[in-house]
Amino acid sequence: MYNKVEICGVNTANLKVLSESEKMRLLKLSREGDKKAREELVNGNLRLVLSVIQRFTQRGENLDDLFQVGCIGLIKSIDNFDMSQNVRFSTYAVPMIIGEIRRYLRDNNSIRISRSMRDTAYKAMQVKERLTTQNLREPTVEEIAKELDLPREDIVMALESIVEPVSLYEPVYSDGGDTIYVMDQVGDHNDNNNWMDEIALKEAIRGLNDREKKILNLRFFKGMTQIEVSAEIGISQAQVSRLEKGALERIKKQI
Repeated sequence: MYNKVEICGVNTANLKVLSESEKMRLLKLSREGDKKAREELVNGNLRLVLSVIQRFTQRGENLDDLFQVGCIGLIKSIDNFDMSQNVRFSTYAVPMIIGEIRRYLRDNNSIRISRSMRDTAYKAMQVKERLTTQNLREPTVEEIAKELDLPREDIVMALESIVEPVSLYEPVYSDGGDTIYVMDQVGDHNDNNNWMDEIALKEAIRGLNDREKKILNLRFFKGMTQIEVSAEIGISQAQVSRLEKGALERIKKQI
């Protein structure tokens, strides 16, 4: 998982894991002002922070920094979690931790963005966080725009302007060595219908089985992502990736 066992002076190998009932008990005590229960609750959820920061390890950021920022998100989750809702604490905490890390990465982004657009983006993020806490779900762009009394397009542009650039070769999922990268999830929506290319490809895939043909058809002729293909034919995304790569390798040998 990590090359280092100790992060921010914390031995990750010895971290405690709390059951859901223990979390609820400690949350209740924490709300009543029990500082020891609050500390135990934080320590008992540090593994959750570790699991979240795994998603950001390919960015070259310092793990200690990401861990500390993730802990801030965890503490915010503890302070804002609504115990009256039938929701697991981790379900609520993970988006909060991710949001805190993304906010940190945006603040350290080297790409220059206009002050007005950055201000709009931060206001939108604050509204998004407040509505998420209030409704226990992520708000739509329309809901955020309504709260800020701004056009939907302005909100979309502002939020997109502060998104951290992601490499197409950044891994997003791994299943027994079959790694799925960002580029595997990007659909091909090229409208340049070169029918000669399509004919050549159809000729090359005649030797494939029906499932492989369907996967390639959905991916390269319909422009669907691997996630969409997996839902369409009823198998996992990892299986789609494996079958697609195998089929393409055989086609390359035949062409």
